[in-house]
Amino acid sequence: TRSGRDDLLVRQIERAWPNLFRQAQLIPAVEYIRANRVRTLLMKEMEEKIQNIDVYVTPSFAEDNLALTNLTGHPAVVLPNGFRTSDGTPTSINFIGRLFGERELLSVAQTYQQATDFHLKRPPIERFLNEMAR
Repeated sequence: TRSGRDDLLVRQIERAWPNLFRQAQLIPAVEYIRANRVRTLLMKEMEEKIQNIDVYVTPSFAEDNLALTNLTGHPAVVLPNGFRTSDGTPTSINFIGRLFGERELLSVAQTYQQATDFHLKRPPIERFLNEMAR
């Protein structure tokens, strides 16, 4: 951001990363430290909620699981999970683990991927050609 290279990033709409990076420069240090303290509390609370769960599975865009794991640091793996029948859009599934539970998480995700063939499939070529034409 300080070098101005975030102007080179493609998406420049309001909530895109370049603009969030620019806005983050304006956060005072005191607010940043306060937010990290709250983040630590959230990490502890999430870990307490899933203390008896090694891995949980959720659709990728259900609720705010991805945002939550980005904030708390809980590991997550996103894998292909087929295609929507209505338009052929690829879908995905999240596997979310406990803090420092990457071994268990990756084992479950690998088992799922080995039991399915979604990672080998591609969207219909018509969908790709329609996207390219836009």
